[in-house]
Amino acid sequence: MAGRLDAPELPDFDILKRLARDQLVYLLEQEFPCCQLPGKKDLFIEADLMSPLDRIANVSILKQHDVEKLYKLENKMVQGVSDQLCFLVRPRIASVKHVAEIVNADKASARLRKYKIIFTPQKFFMCETVLEEEGIFGDVTFDEWAFYLLPLDDDIISMELPEFFRDYFLMTYELWKEMVEDSENEIKPRQAEIGRVFFLDRDVDYVTPMCSQVVYEGLVDDVFRIKCGSVDFGSEVTSLNKSVKVLLNSQDKVFKEIRNEHFSNVFGFLSQKARRLQTQYDKRQGMDIKQMKDFVSQELKNLKQEHRLLSLHIGACESIMKKKTKQDFQELLKSEHALLEGFEIRESTNCVEEHINRQISPLESLRLMCLLSQTENGLISKDYRSLKTQYLQSYGYDHILTFANLKQIGLLTEQQPGETLTAVESTMGKLVTDKAVGKLTDAFSSLARKSHFRALSKRLNLIPRTEEEYDLKVPRDMAYVFSGAYIPLSCKIIEQVLERDSWAGMEEVSRLLNNNEFITIERSMDAGYSCNAQRVILVVFLGGCTFSEIAALRFLGKEKGFKFVFVTTAITNSFRMLESLLES
Repeated sequence: MAGRLDAPELPDFDILKRLARDQLVYLLEQEFPCCQLPGKKDLFIEADLMSPLDRIANVSILKQHDVEKLYKLENKMVQGVSDQLCFLVRPRIASVKHVAEIVNADKASARLRKYKIIFTPQKFFMCETVLEEEGIFGDVTFDEWAFYLLPLDDDIISMELPEFFRDYFLMTYELWKEMVEDSENEIKPRQAEIGRVFFLDRDVDYVTPMCSQVVYEGLVDDVFRIKCGSVDFGSEVTSLNKSVKVLLNSQDKVFKEIRNEHFSNVFGFLSQKARRLQTQYDKRQGMDIKQMKDFVSQELKNLKQEHRLLSLHIGACESIMKKKTKQDFQELLKSEHALLEGFEIRESTNCVEEHINRQISPLESLRLMCLLSQTENGLISKDYRSLKTQYLQSYGYDHILTFANLKQIGLLTEQQPGETLTAVESTMGKLVTDKAVGKLTDAFSSLARKSHFRALSKRLNLIPRTEEEYDLKVPRDMAYVFSGAYIPLSCKIIEQVLERDSWAGMEEVSRLLNNNEFITIERSMDAGYSCNAQRVILVVFLGGCTFSEIAALRFLGKEKGFKFVFVTTAITNSFRMLESLLES
């Protein structure tokens, strides 16, 4: 294997936080006539904005700018105590109606107050329509907080938009194209800092987020749920009577070294780390007064912090082990790997049935059904109807809407009559004319969305084929993020383009991806285009990305000398994706 190349340095993304904080403070302090609310005020915050806001402007900062009390905007009526109320919300109908309830309650009791709604990241026309329908359009002022990007780490930026729809892709691409054209028309062009940009829509690869994560950061997300780059570890981890909120990023020296590791390697690393820390503590023995003073002032604080973080990550690993052992995790992984490889499909279907009938988890059962559907280009009618019936009997008939949602986005589909003929299309060519085959091919392509996972897997070598046992301690490719069983499709596409230095030769892959376009924007390579910039790759995931995909591309970057920067609408996993579609 060739030696690894050093990746280029990245710019400081914290400026995005500072700009967002400054704009929010300005909106809170604006004076009349520009959307007035100077002076003391209560701030109502939509639930899923509380974690992002905490990363931008914590409670102490808000109180410095005349926010007296903070409330979560939720179904139960909370009216606040101040004479001025400010609402920080997403542009959603339900949120606007919650605001209207509070305002109308004041009007009913003849209480006069001032109200301001701050929509983030922007206000939609439908919000004004709802305000008019609720009869409060003239009672409130509103503004926009253009909060689009939240840096979660040195190389991860999230839009924190979990309810992102595919329709945004065209908008995003057009915006990017306009930015490129504007920069090329500048009299004095800026020096390029990014070599390539990839836009990936989530529906290009549904298989990856449906797989169980086995890298440490992915497992922490699955088990404890990471929100805006931080996690709450409960008493089962901390051994205390309270939970502890931990920021998970590269500033955590322990986490930085284990986040991308396969979970089987993490305990070994933590043990070595514990021994090294103990050795550093033991240095105190035999020190004179001056040495002890230097040790206390320079090293002791950092050692205590590392020891604290080490204890938390050891506790997290133990908790993960207990939960996964209880769930027969290894047997589950074997079933998943069989699905990915296309082996023992009947046994895998029986495994899904058993999972449903044991009522282990509605989301886990759905995840396995979706993975089976994605890898098999939809379920045959007999299996689809049988699994659907068993699921509804186990978890309730309200989930009929869940199946409609899954079918609509192509996650869980039923094979239509004639679809299985695509596998023997080449044989039919021997029996009928080319023209007839062409008509049949057109008919096949007009059917509902297909995953074509088997064909893609074969063409892109997504399933490593080797007689040797995969060494997870010294991984040879990105497949290590799924125990050597599967290379994430989304990441493999990026690897192929970088190896070819173009999209050339990827036409068949495009066809198998339901003719998703590969669009290239050529940019002139002038003298100001540095070598380092060419090695910085921006990957934009529209619809969310997983920590497994991030870990895989970080591995690729180390191997090939690239530095990947990730922008995503949100960090996702199978549970987050399915929760948004779950009806109960």
